[in-house]
Amino acid sequence: MGKFKLLSWPVTTGILAALVLIQFFYKTDESGLAPKVEIIETQAITQQEARALPSRLSFAEAVDRASPAVVNIYTQTLVRQPANPLLNDPLFQQFFNIERLPQQERIQSSLGSGVILSPQGYVVTNNHVISGADSIVVSLQDGREALATVIGSDPETDLALLKINLPSLPSIILNTTDNLRVGDIVLAIGNPFGVGQTVTQGIVSATGRNSIGLSTYESFIQTDAAINPGNSGGALIDPNGHLVGINTAIFSQSGGSHGIGFAIPAITARQVMQDLIEHGRVIRGWLGIEVQELTLQLAESFNLDSNSGVIISGVVRNGPAHSAGLQPGDILLAMNGTAITTGRDLMRRIARTKPGESVRFEILRNERKFSIVAEMSERTQPAR
Repeated sequence: MGKFKLLSWPVTTGILAALVLIQFFYKTDESGLAPKVEIIETQAITQQEARALPSRLSFAEAVDRASPAVVNIYTQTLVRQPANPLLNDPLFQQFFNIERLPQQERIQSSLGSGVILSPQGYVVTNNHVISGADSIVVSLQDGREALATVIGSDPETDLALLKINLPSLPSIILNTTDNLRVGDIVLAIGNPFGVGQTVTQGIVSATGRNSIGLSTYESFIQTDAAINPGNSGGALIDPNGHLVGINTAIFSQSGGSHGIGFAIPAITARQVMQDLIEHGRVIRGWLGIEVQELTLQLAESFNLDSNSGVIISGVVRNGPAHSAGLQPGDILLAMNGTAITTGRDLMRRIARTKPGESVRFEILRNERKFSIVAEMSERTQPAR
């Protein structure tokens, strides 16, 4: 009995403590019943309710608006090569007195993407997608196909313009406001690896990317939207379904997407298209100078407060700059009242200037600032 007396008080204490805890953590309602746990579950919504939801929840409408104008491009190139590499040896040809070498022919196929920019059938794509092709087939989302003719190409921006003849063609709306910001959401539409039209989503990682080494005039939109082989020439669109860029290249060591893709701005694509349609070539301004960047050390040596501007390192004889009086060693500070930041910036602005237009430059020469007016000429097409 003594042992039971010793054990009774801790048992009683434990029961009382449990009752206190139950009352503290698990309260009942006025009816004395335990409260019900409320769980909110999603319910099926109608199509009308779905349309009323904010557009940020889905980009389906943007894709529906833009995707019909994004096409697949298939090219075929006839490649001729000797039946045996030994037959290319001049000594072998002379020894056996071979005048005509037998040739082997094979068809080399490739694929890419394109964007219909107008209902008249003008399709923009990358120059590297169609360069050297003997035949080009454009395939639409609705299943129609057509042979395309090349209106023109511009290797300096890696753009090309095609033309197809089909009725009731869709087209895309261009966003050429040039107000794209880092962090904006974008969607890439194309035909990666030939699997069919595919949409990927990301953000704008950077704007104005240059010195990549892909083309002469570079001002790329960088994005982390997945871009893979076959996406070249496809569309980069905003959440409204408007075209902001033409997907061009990726930075990759494996051939797949690593989240670093580049697109040509839509404003550049529009300018190239208009020039190729109207003139058969892209018309760019030319000043006839070579420049180098103004470093902080050079800026200090010229007693400048900042390193904005470029130094003229060379002037083409009898070119527009030479005729206007510009000299090597001059520092170009501004063009038409707008400060010059880099050599790439100056090159793009000169290229956008129409031949025959007069341009005012603010320059620094021998620690003296003054203005010079130069008349632009047309840049000649470089040899391919």
